[in-house]
This record gives sequence, C-alpha cells and structure tokens, in this order.
Amino acid sequence: MIAVDMVTGMEPVLKFVRRWGAPVAAVIFFSLWCVAEAGRMGGSWLSWSGNWPLALMTLAVATASWKPLVSLGFTVALLAGQLSHALPPMYSNHWAIYLGSFVALGFIMWTAPPRLRFITGGANVVAAAVMAFLMLSWRYGDGVGWYPPAYAGDRWMMQDYGWQLLALLLVIAGACAAVGLLLALYQERGSLFRARELAQSSMKETEIDLIVEQERTRIARDLHDVLAHSLAVIAAQADGTRYLSKDQPKVVLNALDTIARSARSALVDAQRVIEGVRDDGMVTPQPRLGDIPALIEGMQRGSLKIHPSESGSPVELSTGQEMAVFRIVQECLTNALKHGGRGTDVRLHFDWSGPGLTLHVASAVDPAEQDGATNPATARVGRGLPGMRERAHLAGGWLTAGPDGEHFRVTVFIPYGTRETRVADDTAGAEAGGNLGEISGAEAQPALAATGLPVPVGAAREAADCG
Repeated sequence: MIAVDMVTGMEPVLKFVRRWGAPVAAVIFFSLWCVAEAGRMGGSWLSWSGNWPLALMTLAVATASWKPLVSLGFTVALLAGQLSHALPPMYSNHWAIYLGSFVALGFIMWTAPPRLRFITGGANVVAAAVMAFLMLSWRYGDGVGWYPPAYAGDRWMMQDYGWQLLALLLVIAGACAAVGLLLALYQERGSLFRARELAQSSMKETEIDLIVEQERTRIARDLHDVLAHSLAVIAAQADGTRYLSKDQPKVVLNALDTIARSARSALVDAQRVIEGVRDDGMVTPQPRLGDIPALIEGMQRGSLKIHPSESGSPVELSTGQEMAVFRIVQECLTNALKHGGRGTDVRLHFDWSGPGLTLHVASAVDPAEQDGATNPATARVGRGLPGMRERAHLAGGWLTAGPDGEHFRVTVFIPYGTRETRVADDTAGAEAGGNLGEISGAEAQPALAATGLPVPVGAAREAADCG
C-alpha cells in the first residue's frame, strides 16, 4: 500500500515529465551550450563552428518523446554531414555536443514501444562508433585535444585510443538509457500495483456478490420446496375430496375444483418467479394478454361475478407490457375475492381507443372492508397496490387505485410502444419460449375474445371498421 501511495503521488509529475520533459531538456541543453561558448562565438552564433551540431542535437532531444525515429534521423543527419564534410567536425571545445544524442536515447527508452527501443539502442551503438572515429581521425577531429595528433595515421590512433573512447561513449549512452528504462519500469510497476489493487477490489466485490447470490439461491430453493409441497398437498386434498364427495352440492364441488386449480396455478407461478430460468438456460414462458380470458374463467368458478368488456381496436403490446397487464388483472381479481368475498361484482374494461391501453377495474367493497379503508388507524397497507404500481411504472405507464363510493376502482394506463420496439421485444419473447406467430404474425385480436367471453357489439363493429 505504501508503494501504491508513492506511485500515485508521483504519477502527475511523471506524466508531465513524460510529455514535456524532452522539449524542456532541449531548451536547457541549447541554453547551457550558448552560455558556455558565448566567449568563443565572436558575437554571432551563426559564425560559431558548432552551431549546426548544436542545432541538430537540440532538435534530436526535443523530438525524442513524440517522434523517436525523427529524433534518430537528426543524429544520423549530423554524423552523415560530418563524414561527407558538409558540416564542420567537432573541435576540442564542443565535441560533447554529441552527448545530446544519448540524452534523446534516454527519453526514447522511457516513452517508446519495445521495438523502437531496440532499434534506437542499436543505432546509438553504431552512432557511438562513428562519433569515436570522427573525434580521433586526423581527417576530422584529430584527437579533439584529448589525444596527441595522429602523425602515424588513423590505424595506430584507433588501435591505441579507439576502444577507450568508444567504451566511454557507450558508458554514457548506457547510463542515459538505463535512466529511461528505470523510469519506464517505475511507471509500469505503478500500473501493475494499481491493476492489482483494482483486481483485488473487484475480486472482493465479486466474492460478496457470489455469497449473496448463493444465499438467495438457497433461500429460493428452500422456499420452492416448501411451496411445492404445500400447494401440491392442497391440490391433492381438494381433488381427493371432490372425487369422494360426488353427492355434495354443485357449489361445493365447484369450490373444491377452484381450490385445486388455484393451487396448481400458484405452484406454476411460484416456479416461474423463483427459478426464472430453467436448467437449460431458456427463459420460462410468461403470461400474455391471451391468458386473461382463462384467468377470468377460473376466477368466475371461484364465485366472482366478472363482467368483462372491451372497446376500441386492440393494439399489440410488448412482451413486458402484456405480462404487466396480466399480473395487474390477476391482482385486482384476487383482491376483489379477498376483500369482497364470494359473489362480488367485478367490472373489467379494456379501452384501446386512446394513445395507450386504459384498464378500468371496479369491484364492490364489503362494508366492513370499506370502514377499515376509511379509518387510517385500522387500515393496513399491503404489497398488492405498490406491486401493481411498480409493474405499471416499469411498463411505461401509471396506476391509480382507491375507494369510490361502494366500489374500489383501479385505473391503469399502458402506452403503446413504437412498432419497431414491439417487434424487437416480441422477437425476444418468442426466442425465450413464446409463440412468435401468435404475437406478430397474426392480426391483433381482442384480449377477451379467445374463449368466447362477451365483447360489446360496439367494440366489435369498431374493430371491423378499422380493418
């Protein structure tokens, strides 16, 4: 952690030096040479014999971080110009201008990719050999004041002093390159430290999420086992009682049949909610608008007096919207049976004439329940209404609910999506296990017409006129 903090604290400085260090070093390099040689320039920088070598080496340092090959090109241009006598050779007072090439090498080793590092390193080894030759040869530097003049020719000069001078230049070049590589390794180490910290943090978060998910899975499995056992027992007992009590009144037999059907349906719904996805990875099919007539028929067998109706021309909804409408209708009918009791009148109307589907549900309220609703001290807030509001909100719409005289009214609005959105959503629903042919391949049918439940004549005529 201390190393990470140190690297983090140095990171802004290193970023600045990595980007602007080479130009700043070039300015300092040029300025120091101008100050050091001011007495030998004779009042004019252009007349000084080291002006071209200094200019080219300054450019080599300035472009080292941004354009490594261009920087190397300036060094090659200087050496080629001196070998061809196009540029003046180095003299005893300014031969160290060559060291600018090694300063540029340090910046290249710091900032360049590995391939360019090898290329630049090899080129500087060759450049150091050429520099040693230019400094020692009687045709160019003639010893540059370090060594005696080469009266016996270049051969003996190179044999006696060539390896010494080359070794010195390579040591200087190696030191500059080592500084650049150390800075590069330091930054890479900091990046590795930060990556390790991020990986450890991500691993901890993933481990926590995994533990939570495992606990949720365990709870879901236990809950599934409890519900499966209890609902299966309820269904079996209801079926057994119905078969053994043939002489009972029809109302009792219908009630037992309703209990068995509701238990089996609840078991399937519980499996859908808890499991969500089957073992083979396919999403379980979700209820659609076409399942509402069967739901109404089943609730009517439970002694609810449901009066469904529909107006306007039905419009296709997305898979998620259809499931939200089904669940809201299911919750409304369940609440009507729970709070109104057997024989409760429920009016269910689907209005397709607006910019979206408007669902009206009105159910008679038991007087005792009505008193409880008007008395805040005894009123109990359940999960049904918040759940329905959340489903309507996720479907893009809204829901209002509350007592209205002797009735409890629920109004839901679900806006129509664009055709492209509906087709894409329905396609996803078909891939998850739905029937695409029934979703988008056929004409939109009234939601209540699937099982022969009554549909208002005006709605049917309006649908026919719309074609």
